[in-house]
Amino acid sequence: MNRIWNSIVGKLWATILLLVSFVLFIITVLLLEFLSNFHAKQAEDSLRREASTIGKIVVDHDSESSMQMIIHDILDEEKNAMIVGPDGELKYSFHYGMNIEPIEKKILEERSLFTFDMDDQEPVLKEMILPSNSETNVMEQYFVLGYPISDYGELVGSVIIYQNMDAVHRTTQRTTHIVLLSALIAFVLTTFFAFFLSTRITSPLRGLRQAAGELAKGNFDTRLPVFQNDEIGQLAVAFNQMGRQLKYHVELINQEKEQLSSILTSMTDAVITFNRDATILLSNPQAERLLQNWYVKNESIDDTIPPEIVHMLDHVVSFAEEVEDELELGGRFYMISISPLYSGNTIRGAVAVFRDMTEQHKLDKLRSDFIANVSHELRTPISMLQGYSEAIMDDVITNEEERNEMIQIIHDESMRMGRLVTDLLDLARMESGNMRLYEEDISMIPFLGRILNKFSQIARDADVDLTFLHPDEGDIILHVDEDRLEQVFTNLIDNAVRHTPESGHVELSISKKTNVVEITVSDTGSGIPEEDLPFIFERFYKADKARTRKKGGTGLGLAIAKNIIDSHGGTIAARRGEEKGTIFTCRLPLKKM
Repeated sequence: MNRIWNSIVGKLWATILLLVSFVLFIITVLLLEFLSNFHAKQAEDSLRREASTIGKIVVDHDSESSMQMIIHDILDEEKNAMIVGPDGELKYSFHYGMNIEPIEKKILEERSLFTFDMDDQEPVLKEMILPSNSETNVMEQYFVLGYPISDYGELVGSVIIYQNMDAVHRTTQRTTHIVLLSALIAFVLTTFFAFFLSTRITSPLRGLRQAAGELAKGNFDTRLPVFQNDEIGQLAVAFNQMGRQLKYHVELINQEKEQLSSILTSMTDAVITFNRDATILLSNPQAERLLQNWYVKNESIDDTIPPEIVHMLDHVVSFAEEVEDELELGGRFYMISISPLYSGNTIRGAVAVFRDMTEQHKLDKLRSDFIANVSHELRTPISMLQGYSEAIMDDVITNEEERNEMIQIIHDESMRMGRLVTDLLDLARMESGNMRLYEEDISMIPFLGRILNKFSQIARDADVDLTFLHPDEGDIILHVDEDRLEQVFTNLIDNAVRHTPESGHVELSISKKTNVVEITVSDTGSGIPEEDLPFIFERFYKADKARTRKKGGTGLGLAIAKNIIDSHGGTIAARRGEEKGTIFTCRLPLKKM
């Protein structure tokens, strides 16, 4: 019930009913009042007409019996009459019912009903309370009319006609019943048609409500049928146009959102949108990873934004100017640019762009270290070349033996500089990806045996034992660049022999594992310290800090070896021996059949 009263149907229905009920009430009251007066007037007119007729009959008929018969025929059961002489004496009585004597006596006492003069012969109508003509000891209301009878201008008597008002009341009651029944029927019909009309009017509105609900759920293809061209039909047309416009604008917004999301996602920089209170509104995946790192480092979600960033945000929001700075956060370097974010003319937050400069810093450090290392490596041979050449030019040398020794030193240092330049060029080509591999199928056991044979004499001179372990059955074929691999294992074996003391042992071995071939070079020297093992494949890194230049190297051999093995899709690693020395392990993928 509450649902009906809270709906437009119920309200419209109730409004129409109240309005119609009020109008029906006013019309019924006025109609009943009119009919009551109308019936009274009708009764009065009827009495006047019958009184006039009776008066004429009295004057025109000489026969009393004929006159009385006619008057009896004129009067109905509701009306009674008396003929009174000029002096008020009752001559004839025409009465139906009971209590004739008290009724006539009471009427005759009212002399104004039959006392007329020649100048005033207007009928007299009175309402009187008289005994009932149908019951005893009951008083009822009567209409009593006194009407003068004149014959050629001479007053000869009067007619007194009276009628019980019950007849008028009964007529009025019947009329009232009819009026009330008509009002009830009108009310029922109004109720039905009001409900029908309100339902008819609100049915499109209910459809509009349902369509609006579907629109609110995101179903922008919802359409209302248009069956009419009135205001409701125009409303449906406007609603359909609104749905089309909403769909268009939502699709446009989604496209722009997807574009923005794609741009933010594809950016290598971290982008974060902040509110005025430094709360995060929007971030891209790179920023999510950055924030996650801050969460881990701070170990608290409540304190995720570094205070340096908060200070920069406060400055941007307060002074409405862009801020750029480079900061170290959590061990990483970032170039941070923060710009104000406007909403109209008001700053509602800021947009921060974080560019990770850590790798750039590492590259700068590597570049500076590289230049320092190259300068350091070149300084000594250049100084020696300059010094010995000046000594030869200035004839400081006293004998031929010293001259030859100096020339030999100049030759060795120039060869060392040549090897350094060659190694630097090779390493530069490898790291830039411009090194080309000439791969072919190589039988690895004969290949490694040939490399080991190159160091046989050197090992015998150094009293170092060289051994080669390999499978007896079959051969191992790899698809590799023979020259580059020879460069790798020549370097490893050379390092092992040079750093192994007398009576030491250097072992080269090859074995086939699952999908890979494992080649190891181990020695029984002092070995590389454990703390230096993670860095030995870096450029110019020297694990043996006390190593003299007589032992050789440029500090680039292992870096070059690692790049060659990596370019073949393999791995190289070093570890300490179980007792002493170092073990280098190379793993190269088998050729796919």
